[in-house]
Amino acid sequence: MFVGDSLQRGQWQSFVCLVQAAISAGQKSMKRGKAHSIFKAKEYNATIEFYWAPFLVESNTDVPIITDSDKRIVKVDTVAKHAEQWLGADILVFNTYVWWMTGRRIKSLWGSFANREDGYQELEATVSYSLALKTWANWVDSNVNPNITKVFFTTMSPTHQRSADWENSGGIKCFNETKPITRKRYWGSGSDKRMMAVVAGIVGKMKVPVTLINITQLSEYRIDAHTSIYTELGGKLLSEKEKSDPVHYADCIHWCLPGVPDTWNRILNAHLLQQWHSPLP
Repeated sequence: MFVGDSLQRGQWQSFVCLVQAAISAGQKSMKRGKAHSIFKAKEYNATIEFYWAPFLVESNTDVPIITDSDKRIVKVDTVAKHAEQWLGADILVFNTYVWWMTGRRIKSLWGSFANREDGYQELEATVSYSLALKTWANWVDSNVNPNITKVFFTTMSPTHQRSADWENSGGIKCFNETKPITRKRYWGSGSDKRMMAVVAGIVGKMKVPVTLINITQLSEYRIDAHTSIYTELGGKLLSEKEKSDPVHYADCIHWCLPGVPDTWNRILNAHLLQQWHSPLP
């Protein structure tokens, strides 16, 4: 099961595409839902699932989504509602990053949403992110049996919103970029090393082993691989008028498929093969 935001959904879609070609037509099915989507390989009695939880912890923008980030409230002290769906999975692949990077302080709540006016504080993103990941880590440590379930965490997926980062001062975000960056160890403004350090620090102290799928640096170079104007808005492909306005409509967050997420899954698969042939803890 893949758990996280729309970038994690992209990794799930990639994984399904890589697997489904090897499964006969009558032996596979797909069921899509707003929060939970399931691809089933019947002959193997196996599923590849995606569960929508953009902050991992609960929030008031899980379903339906609140587009105004200033109105979002993150319940940093519980994953209970989401985690009911995670129980029983053989493999869990988590991710959360881009929804925290609004440039605003995060409205962080303890307790019930009914007490929202009294219960939340506006915190720096790194602080709120740390609180939320500690809640997630506590759930994993308390509920996951590492002899049964393997746990992974995909590091942050870079965004490419500022063409000045790669010295294309006349560019418009990632629009019309056709080649990867070749500068060694390039790191843009769309990846926050403080957030990455939070993940590493918390995962490193957990009782249950969590394998980091470190996709950040290799994805940083791929300014050419985003959906750009060939994306959708509200479930529909952009109109020609919208495509002609890349300043407002070019998507330099999500990735084309086939594309970069396939590489992430090659790394995940390598970890799975290595762990499969290694003795259990």
